[in-house]
Amino acid sequence: MMAGVHCFTSISFAYLDRARVLAETVRKFHPDWTLWLCLSDREPAGFEFNIKQEQFDHLVRIEELGIADLEQWIFSHNVVELCTAVKGPMLDHILRRGADKVIYLDPDIALFGSLREVPKLLDRYTIVLTPHLTAPEKTRAGVWDHEIGTLKYGTYNLGFIAVRGCAEGKRFAAWWKERLIDFCRDDIPAGLFTDQRWCDLIPSLFEATYVLRDPGYNVASWNISNRPISFDWDGMITVAGHPLRFFHFTKINSVGEAVLELYSGGRHEVFELLRWYRERLAAHAAHNLPDGWWKFDRYEDGKLIPQSDRALYRTRADLREEFPRPFESAGHSFQSWCQRSAALNAQSSRA
Repeated sequence: MMAGVHCFTSISFAYLDRARVLAETVRKFHPDWTLWLCLSDREPAGFEFNIKQEQFDHLVRIEELGIADLEQWIFSHNVVELCTAVKGPMLDHILRRGADKVIYLDPDIALFGSLREVPKLLDRYTIVLTPHLTAPEKTRAGVWDHEIGTLKYGTYNLGFIAVRGCAEGKRFAAWWKERLIDFCRDDIPAGLFTDQRWCDLIPSLFEATYVLRDPGYNVASWNISNRPISFDWDGMITVAGHPLRFFHFTKINSVGEAVLELYSGGRHEVFELLRWYRERLAAHAAHNLPDGWWKFDRYEDGKLIPQSDRALYRTRADLREEFPRPFESAGHSFQSWCQRSAALNAQSSRA
Protein backbone atom coordinates (compact mmCIF):
# COMPACT_ATOMS: atom_id res chain seq x y z
CA MET A 1 0.00 0.00 0.00
CA MET A 2 1.36 3.42 -1.00
CA ALA A 3 0.40 5.48 2.03
CA GLY A 4 -0.53 9.14 2.02
CA VAL A 5 -2.23 11.19 -0.66
CA HIS A 6 -1.34 10.81 -4.35
CA CYS A 7 -2.31 13.73 -6.59
CA PHE A 8 -2.09 13.72 -10.39
CA THR A 9 -2.81 15.90 -13.38
CA SER A 10 -2.85 15.33 -17.15
CA ILE A 11 -1.32 17.54 -19.84
CA SER A 12 0.19 18.08 -23.24
CA PHE A 13 3.31 20.25 -23.24
CA ALA A 14 1.24 23.32 -24.11
CA TYR A 15 -0.13 23.16 -20.54
CA LEU A 16 3.23 22.63 -18.83
CA ASP A 17 3.26 26.16 -17.40
CA ARG A 18 -0.16 25.56 -15.87
CA ALA A 19 0.88 22.20 -14.44
CA ARG A 20 3.91 23.87 -12.86
CA VAL A 21 1.70 26.47 -11.14
CA LEU A 22 -0.58 23.68 -9.92
CA ALA A 23 2.39 21.74 -8.52
CA GLU A 24 3.82 24.88 -6.90
CA THR A 25 0.57 25.61 -5.08
CA VAL A 26 -0.05 21.99 -4.07
CA ARG A 27 3.47 21.85 -2.62
CA LYS A 28 2.80 25.04 -0.66
CA PHE A 29 -0.13 23.56 1.23
CA HIS A 30 0.62 19.84 1.01
CA PRO A 31 4.37 19.22 0.85
CA ASP A 32 3.82 15.61 1.91
CA TRP A 33 1.60 14.66 -1.06
CA THR A 34 3.03 12.56 -3.88
CA LEU A 35 2.58 14.35 -7.22
CA TRP A 36 2.17 12.54 -10.55
CA LEU A 37 2.22 14.00 -14.06
CA CYS A 38 0.53 12.18 -16.94
CA LEU A 39 1.91 13.32 -20.31
CA SER A 40 0.07 12.80 -23.61
CA ASP A 41 2.71 14.35 -25.84
CA ARG A 42 6.28 14.05 -27.10
CA GLU A 43 9.05 16.61 -27.05
CA PRO A 44 9.65 18.80 -30.12
CA ALA A 45 13.15 19.12 -31.51
CA GLY A 46 15.32 21.33 -29.33
CA PHE A 47 13.15 21.00 -26.22
CA GLU A 48 14.28 18.89 -23.27
CA PHE A 49 12.04 17.82 -20.42
CA ASN A 50 13.46 16.38 -17.21
CA ILE A 51 10.99 15.37 -14.52
CA LYS A 52 13.78 15.63 -11.92
CA GLN A 53 13.79 19.38 -12.47
CA GLU A 54 10.03 19.63 -11.85
CA GLN A 55 8.03 19.61 -8.63
CA PHE A 56 6.38 16.34 -9.62
CA ASP A 57 7.57 13.06 -8.12
CA HIS A 58 6.54 10.77 -10.99
CA LEU A 59 6.11 11.09 -14.75
CA VAL A 60 3.86 8.64 -16.60
CA ARG A 61 3.82 8.90 -20.38
CA ILE A 62 0.80 7.78 -22.35
CA GLU A 63 2.81 4.85 -23.72
CA GLU A 64 3.05 3.42 -20.19
CA LEU A 65 -0.70 3.12 -19.60
CA GLY A 66 -1.13 -0.17 -21.47
CA ILE A 67 -3.73 1.13 -23.93
CA ALA A 68 -4.27 -1.23 -26.87
CA ASP A 69 -3.65 -0.03 -30.45
CA LEU A 70 -2.19 3.15 -29.00
CA GLU A 71 -1.36 4.99 -32.23
CA GLN A 72 -4.87 4.45 -33.58
CA TRP A 73 -6.39 5.45 -30.25
CA ILE A 74 -4.37 8.65 -30.04
CA PHE A 75 -5.29 9.61 -33.60
CA SER A 76 -8.98 9.22 -32.76
CA HIS A 77 -8.89 12.10 -30.25
CA ASN A 78 -8.16 15.81 -30.34
CA VAL A 79 -5.87 17.20 -27.65
CA VAL A 80 -8.62 17.96 -25.13
CA GLU A 81 -10.25 14.56 -25.60
CA LEU A 82 -6.92 12.76 -25.29
CA CYS A 83 -5.67 14.55 -22.18
CA THR A 84 -9.06 13.82 -20.62
CA ALA A 85 -9.33 10.22 -21.81
CA VAL A 86 -6.11 9.23 -20.03
CA LYS A 87 -7.51 10.27 -16.63
CA GLY A 88 -9.33 6.96 -16.17
CA PRO A 89 -6.34 4.80 -17.17
CA MET A 90 -4.04 6.97 -15.04
CA LEU A 91 -6.26 6.66 -11.96
CA ASP A 92 -6.36 2.90 -12.49
CA HIS A 93 -2.56 2.90 -12.95
CA ILE A 94 -1.96 4.63 -9.60
CA LEU A 95 -4.52 2.57 -7.68
CA ARG A 96 -3.09 -0.69 -9.01
CA ARG A 97 0.21 0.30 -7.46
CA GLY A 98 -1.42 0.37 -4.06
CA ALA A 99 -2.23 4.05 -3.53
CA ASP A 100 -4.48 4.62 -0.53
CA LYS A 101 -5.99 7.95 -1.62
CA VAL A 102 -5.83 9.59 -5.06
CA ILE A 103 -6.87 13.12 -6.02
CA TYR A 104 -7.04 14.40 -9.59
CA LEU A 105 -6.73 18.15 -10.28
CA ASP A 106 -6.86 19.85 -13.68
CA PRO A 107 -3.60 21.58 -14.65
CA ASP A 108 -5.33 24.99 -14.82
CA ILE A 109 -6.20 24.88 -11.12
CA ALA A 110 -4.29 26.70 -8.38
CA LEU A 111 -4.64 26.10 -4.64
CA PHE A 112 -5.17 29.05 -2.30
CA GLY A 113 -5.78 26.99 0.82
CA SER A 114 -5.46 23.54 2.30
CA LEU A 115 -7.52 20.63 0.95
CA ARG A 116 -7.09 18.67 4.19
CA GLU A 117 -10.83 17.99 4.32
CA VAL A 118 -10.66 15.80 1.20
CA PRO A 119 -8.40 13.02 2.59
CA LYS A 120 -10.54 13.02 5.72
CA LEU A 121 -13.65 12.51 3.60
CA LEU A 122 -11.93 9.57 1.90
CA ASP A 123 -11.70 7.89 5.29
CA ARG A 124 -15.51 7.60 5.12
CA TYR A 125 -16.38 7.77 1.43
CA THR A 126 -15.17 6.10 -1.76
CA ILE A 127 -15.50 8.99 -4.22
CA VAL A 128 -15.65 12.77 -3.68
CA LEU A 129 -17.06 15.06 -6.38
CA THR A 130 -17.60 18.82 -6.72
CA PRO A 131 -20.70 20.03 -8.58
CA HIS A 132 -20.54 22.84 -11.09
CA LEU A 133 -23.31 24.65 -9.21
CA THR A 134 -24.32 24.69 -5.56
CA ALA A 135 -26.93 27.48 -5.74
CA PRO A 136 -29.67 28.38 -8.24
CA GLU A 137 -28.93 31.15 -10.70
CA LYS A 138 -30.75 34.43 -10.16
CA THR A 139 -30.92 35.71 -13.73
CA ARG A 140 -32.28 34.32 -16.98
CA ALA A 141 -28.84 34.70 -18.56
CA GLY A 142 -27.35 32.71 -15.70
CA VAL A 143 -29.91 29.97 -16.22
CA TRP A 144 -28.98 29.75 -19.91
CA ASP A 145 -25.23 29.91 -19.40
CA HIS A 146 -24.80 27.90 -16.22
CA GLU A 147 -27.83 25.79 -15.32
CA ILE A 148 -28.58 24.73 -18.91
CA GLY A 149 -24.84 24.55 -19.54
CA THR A 150 -24.53 22.13 -16.63
CA LEU A 151 -27.33 20.01 -18.09
CA LYS A 152 -25.30 19.78 -21.31
CA TYR A 153 -21.79 19.38 -19.93
CA GLY A 154 -22.39 17.42 -16.73
CA THR A 155 -23.46 17.93 -13.12
CA TYR A 156 -19.96 17.55 -11.69
CA ASN A 157 -16.82 19.32 -12.75
CA LEU A 158 -14.13 16.72 -13.33
CA GLY A 159 -11.34 19.20 -12.83
CA PHE A 160 -11.43 17.53 -9.43
CA ILE A 161 -12.17 14.03 -8.24
CA ALA A 162 -10.92 12.09 -5.23
CA VAL A 163 -10.99 8.29 -4.93
CA ARG A 164 -10.09 5.88 -2.13
CA GLY A 165 -8.06 2.81 -3.01
CA CYS A 166 -10.59 0.34 -1.69
CA ALA A 167 -12.34 -2.39 -3.71
CA GLU A 168 -15.18 -0.04 -4.67
CA GLY A 169 -12.75 2.71 -5.65
CA LYS A 170 -10.85 0.29 -7.87
CA ARG A 171 -14.13 -0.89 -9.38
CA PHE A 172 -14.95 2.72 -10.25
CA ALA A 173 -11.48 3.31 -11.74
CA ALA A 174 -11.79 0.21 -13.94
CA TRP A 175 -15.24 1.34 -15.16
CA TRP A 176 -14.09 4.92 -15.80
CA LYS A 177 -11.01 3.70 -17.63
CA GLU A 178 -13.12 1.52 -19.91
CA ARG A 179 -15.64 4.27 -20.66
CA LEU A 180 -12.99 6.89 -21.38
CA ILE A 181 -10.99 4.60 -23.64
CA ASP A 182 -14.09 3.94 -25.74
CA PHE A 183 -16.24 7.06 -25.34
CA CYS A 184 -14.26 10.16 -24.32
CA ARG A 185 -15.68 12.48 -26.95
CA ASP A 186 -16.76 16.08 -27.18
CA ASP A 187 -20.11 15.28 -28.75
CA ILE A 188 -22.87 17.16 -26.95
CA PRO A 189 -25.65 16.06 -29.39
CA ALA A 190 -24.79 12.43 -28.61
CA GLY A 191 -24.94 13.11 -24.86
CA LEU A 192 -21.16 13.04 -24.38
CA PHE A 193 -18.79 15.68 -23.09
CA THR A 194 -15.45 13.95 -22.61
CA ASP A 195 -15.41 12.46 -19.09
CA GLN A 196 -17.97 14.64 -17.34
CA ARG A 197 -21.28 13.25 -18.51
CA TRP A 198 -20.13 9.76 -17.53
CA CYS A 199 -19.63 10.94 -13.98
CA ASP A 200 -23.26 12.00 -13.68
CA LEU A 201 -23.78 8.26 -13.14
CA ILE A 202 -21.36 7.90 -10.23
CA PRO A 203 -23.78 8.43 -7.30
CA SER A 204 -26.15 5.81 -8.66
CA LEU A 205 -23.53 3.25 -9.77
CA PHE A 206 -21.04 3.41 -6.90
CA GLU A 207 -21.59 3.35 -3.18
CA ALA A 208 -20.35 5.92 -0.69
CA THR A 209 -20.13 8.91 -3.04
CA TYR A 210 -19.84 12.32 -1.39
CA VAL A 211 -20.79 15.59 -3.10
CA LEU A 212 -18.58 18.34 -1.70
CA ARG A 213 -20.68 21.52 -1.79
CA ASP A 214 -18.27 23.86 0.04
CA PRO A 215 -18.20 27.02 -2.16
CA GLY A 216 -14.46 27.37 -1.61
CA TYR A 217 -13.76 24.34 -3.77
CA ASN A 218 -13.61 24.57 -7.57
CA VAL A 219 -14.49 28.25 -7.96
CA ALA A 220 -14.71 29.10 -11.66
CA SER A 221 -16.48 31.11 -14.33
CA TRP A 222 -19.53 28.84 -14.24
CA ASN A 223 -20.33 29.50 -10.56
CA ILE A 224 -18.74 32.91 -9.84
CA SER A 225 -22.16 34.64 -9.88
CA ASN A 226 -23.05 32.92 -6.61
CA ARG A 227 -19.55 32.87 -5.12
CA PRO A 228 -18.38 36.45 -4.51
CA ILE A 229 -14.67 36.65 -3.71
CA SER A 230 -13.31 38.94 -0.97
CA PHE A 231 -9.87 39.74 0.43
CA ASP A 232 -9.78 40.10 4.22
CA TRP A 233 -7.60 42.67 5.95
CA ASP A 234 -5.14 39.89 6.92
CA GLY A 235 -4.82 38.63 3.34
CA MET A 236 -7.23 35.68 3.56
CA ILE A 237 -9.27 35.09 0.40
CA THR A 238 -12.86 34.07 1.01
CA VAL A 239 -15.68 32.89 -1.24
CA ALA A 240 -19.21 33.61 -0.05
CA GLY A 241 -17.78 33.74 3.46
CA HIS A 242 -15.79 30.48 3.15
CA PRO A 243 -12.01 30.19 2.68
CA LEU A 244 -10.98 29.85 -0.97
CA ARG A 245 -9.50 26.36 -1.44
CA PHE A 246 -8.84 26.31 -5.17
CA PHE A 247 -9.70 28.37 -8.22
CA HIS A 248 -10.19 26.82 -11.66
CA PHE A 249 -8.65 29.18 -14.23
CA THR A 250 -10.37 27.57 -17.19
CA LYS A 251 -9.93 29.13 -20.65
CA ILE A 252 -8.13 32.21 -19.42
CA ASN A 253 -7.54 34.74 -22.26
CA SER A 254 -10.62 33.43 -24.06
CA VAL A 255 -14.27 32.65 -23.33
CA GLY A 256 -13.64 31.74 -19.69
CA GLU A 257 -12.34 35.20 -18.89
CA ALA A 258 -15.27 36.84 -20.68
CA VAL A 259 -17.70 34.81 -18.56
CA LEU A 260 -15.83 35.77 -15.38
CA GLU A 261 -16.13 39.44 -16.30
CA LEU A 262 -19.81 39.05 -17.11
CA TYR A 263 -20.77 37.29 -13.86
CA SER A 264 -18.31 38.65 -11.28
CA GLY A 265 -20.57 41.59 -10.47
CA GLY A 266 -17.77 44.08 -11.05
CA ARG A 267 -15.71 42.76 -8.13
CA HIS A 268 -12.04 43.55 -8.70
CA GLU A 269 -10.85 40.64 -6.57
CA VAL A 270 -11.44 38.14 -9.38
CA PHE A 271 -9.14 40.09 -11.66
CA GLU A 272 -6.49 40.35 -8.97
CA LEU A 273 -6.47 36.54 -8.99
CA LEU A 274 -6.18 36.55 -12.78
CA ARG A 275 -3.26 38.99 -12.63
CA TRP A 276 -1.50 36.81 -10.07
CA TYR A 277 -2.12 33.68 -12.17
CA ARG A 278 -0.70 35.26 -15.32
CA GLU A 279 2.41 36.27 -13.39
CA ARG A 280 2.91 32.71 -12.16
CA LEU A 281 2.38 31.32 -15.68
CA ALA A 282 5.04 33.68 -17.00
CA ALA A 283 7.40 32.60 -14.23
CA HIS A 284 6.89 28.94 -15.20
CA ALA A 285 6.89 29.33 -18.98
CA ALA A 286 8.44 26.46 -20.92
CA HIS A 287 11.30 27.84 -22.99
CA ASN A 288 12.11 26.54 -26.50
CA LEU A 289 8.60 25.13 -26.77
CA PRO A 290 6.66 26.14 -29.93
CA ASP A 291 3.36 27.91 -29.21
CA GLY A 292 0.45 25.48 -28.98
CA TRP A 293 2.72 22.47 -29.43
CA TRP A 294 1.13 19.01 -29.51
CA LYS A 295 2.96 16.19 -31.23
CA PHE A 296 -0.21 14.49 -32.43
CA ASP A 297 -2.02 17.38 -34.13
CA ARG A 298 -0.48 16.83 -37.59
CA TYR A 299 0.13 14.20 -40.20
CA GLU A 300 3.72 13.20 -40.89
CA ASP A 301 3.94 15.76 -43.71
CA GLY A 302 3.10 18.57 -41.27
CA LYS A 303 -0.49 19.17 -42.35
CA LEU A 304 -3.01 19.75 -39.57
CA ILE A 305 -5.37 16.82 -38.97
CA PRO A 306 -9.01 17.93 -39.35
CA GLN A 307 -11.36 16.87 -36.58
CA SER A 308 -13.54 15.28 -39.27
CA ASP A 309 -10.66 12.90 -40.12
CA ARG A 310 -10.32 11.88 -36.48
CA ALA A 311 -14.07 11.38 -36.05
CA LEU A 312 -14.29 9.27 -39.20
CA TYR A 313 -11.34 7.11 -38.20
CA ARG A 314 -12.68 6.31 -34.75
CA THR A 315 -16.13 5.33 -36.06
CA ARG A 316 -14.96 3.18 -39.01
CA ALA A 317 -13.43 -0.17 -38.04
CA ASP A 318 -12.74 -0.91 -41.72
CA LEU A 319 -10.58 2.21 -42.01
CA ARG A 320 -8.67 1.37 -38.86
CA GLU A 321 -7.98 -2.09 -40.27
CA GLU A 322 -6.91 -0.75 -43.68
CA PHE A 323 -4.79 2.06 -42.21
CA PRO A 324 -3.25 0.82 -38.94
CA ARG A 325 -0.78 3.76 -38.92
CA PRO A 326 -3.07 6.74 -39.42
CA PHE A 327 -0.45 9.50 -39.03
CA GLU A 328 1.45 8.37 -42.14
CA SER A 329 1.43 10.58 -45.23
CA ALA A 330 3.37 8.58 -47.81
CA GLY A 331 1.88 6.01 -50.17
CA HIS A 332 -1.54 4.49 -49.56
CA SER A 333 -2.29 6.40 -46.37
CA PHE A 334 -5.38 7.38 -44.45
CA GLN A 335 -4.54 11.00 -45.20
CA SER A 336 -4.54 10.40 -48.96
CA TRP A 337 -7.75 8.38 -48.66
CA CYS A 338 -9.45 11.34 -46.90
CA GLN A 339 -8.16 13.76 -49.52
CA ARG A 340 -9.49 11.60 -52.36
CA SER A 341 -12.85 11.20 -50.63
CA ALA A 342 -13.13 14.95 -50.09
CA ALA A 343 -12.30 15.60 -53.74
CA LEU A 344 -14.89 13.06 -54.92
CA ASN A 345 -17.53 14.53 -52.62
CA ALA A 346 -16.81 18.04 -53.90
CA GLN A 347 -16.96 16.82 -57.48
CA SER A 348 -20.25 15.05 -56.79
CA SER A 349 -21.79 18.15 -55.20
CA ARG A 350 -20.90 20.25 -58.26
CA ALA A 351 -22.41 17.72 -60.68
